[in-house]
Amino acid sequence: MANKQMSAAAVVAQLKDGMTIGIGGWGPRRKPMALVREILRSPLKDLTIVAYGGADVGMLCAAGKVKKLVFAFVSLDFIPLEPYFRAARQSGQLEVMEVDEGLFMLGLKAAGMRVPFIPTRVGLGTDVLKRNPELKLTGSPYDGKDWVAMPALRLDAALLHVDRADVRGVCQIKGPDLYMDDLFARAARQTFVSCDELVDSSFFETGDEARYAFWERSETSGVVHLPFGAHPSSCAPLYGFDLKHFKEYVASAKEEGGWQSYADRYVNCSEAEYIDRVGGAEAIQKLPLPVF
Repeated sequence: MANKQMSAAAVVAQLKDGMTIGIGGWGPRRKPMALVREILRSPLKDLTIVAYGGADVGMLCAAGKVKKLVFAFVSLDFIPLEPYFRAARQSGQLEVMEVDEGLFMLGLKAAGMRVPFIPTRVGLGTDVLKRNPELKLTGSPYDGKDWVAMPALRLDAALLHVDRADVRGVCQIKGPDLYMDDLFARAARQTFVSCDELVDSSFFETGDEARYAFWERSETSGVVHLPFGAHPSSCAPLYGFDLKHFKEYVASAKEEGGWQSYADRYVNCSEAEYIDRVGGAEAIQKLPLPVF
């Protein structure tokens, strides 16, 4: 079997200016933040980002990497408004396609199914259609009614974070929620996955471990071993999100030169230095799991 293990730098080297990149996870939960930091260190620009967003979107906006954002929300949950995304949106810096969570999911499903759209009643009678003139209605040949035609959200690449993976690209998520990561994997031309633990392939032959692999390994293009690679977001059941760090990040948005100061400390360094600067592996392992 092919060995798909690679470095974060090798992943980013395969991404190009102007690409449409999906980022898995949900708000402050199981985001591939180490891969996002690698993009922040790169010269990539003019990206279209597709995400149920959190600090991943905010940081990319702060660094001027985002041309267009396709999203259902951008939030840190316990801090409702992601500050750097908010500044970019309010300044008119971004092109946006803002839909609800259900339409977003259907767009990913359509891309994975290789169909141009999925018809739905979601969005009918709402401002979603007013705010997104590119969304069309389609007539049904069965009942004569018009339905929203949610277009496929086709991705050049998807970035995901998982609990465990092997070098073949088998990926395991044991947290309480898969979010939409399996849909991102199938919607993308290439899917790059960071993992907390890199395991031998025999791991998936014991017990019921294989039951927690939610997409085919053929959908995984590359695997990067990045322990604590979701930090400061959570990766349940391994560790929770870092409330103290998120507060420091949010506070930086209120300071003159705050993003540059944050980036100098937490982005413009190696991942090993990053882990050390946020308190070390032991401190991350002790972060309490979110209860909502």
